[in-house]
Amino acid sequence: MTSKAQFNERFELLKHWQEDVPQDRLAHLVRDTARAYSRSLQVRLSRQNVAFGHWTFLRILWQKDGLTQRELSLRAGVMEPTTYTAIQAMQALGYIEVRHLLDNKKNKHVFLTPFGQELRKVLVPLAQETNRISVKGLSAQEVKDARKVLLHLLHNLVHDPGLEEDAQ
Repeated sequence: MTSKAQFNERFELLKHWQEDVPQDRLAHLVRDTARAYSRSLQVRLSRQNVAFGHWTFLRILWQKDGLTQRELSLRAGVMEPTTYTAIQAMQALGYIEVRHLLDNKKNKHVFLTPFGQELRKVLVPLAQETNRISVKGLSAQEVKDARKVLLHLLHNLVHDPGLEEDAQ
């Protein structure tokens, strides 16, 4: 797809929300906004030859290295087979290594390699750039208010009583 075609596609999404369905459900707006964030970051990551799917796992490991596959899956919000596939690919790329801890031979733990640690210096600024672009023209208070609203929405959905039946 040409850059002009990509711009037109992005413009059409914005036009859709501003003109066609300005009062459509908030869930759809949040989904499309999240996709736009992802697309923006994905382009930047691809320029560094880093798969977008690895970004989430790297972010988690930069915060807490040495998690098990299960812990990594829970924190990423994905199924264990997805995490397993990502771990295999990230290990082949030299981002991580998987090993047993001395006191626990049952579980394998995922650790960043020095290369995986160094990626943080390159990739985090790309995410920060995406965030700066997204809040351009908003005041610090508006950004704070948006964060507060989104956290409230997330809180409500995490505590959705309709999900109680699924847990049983």
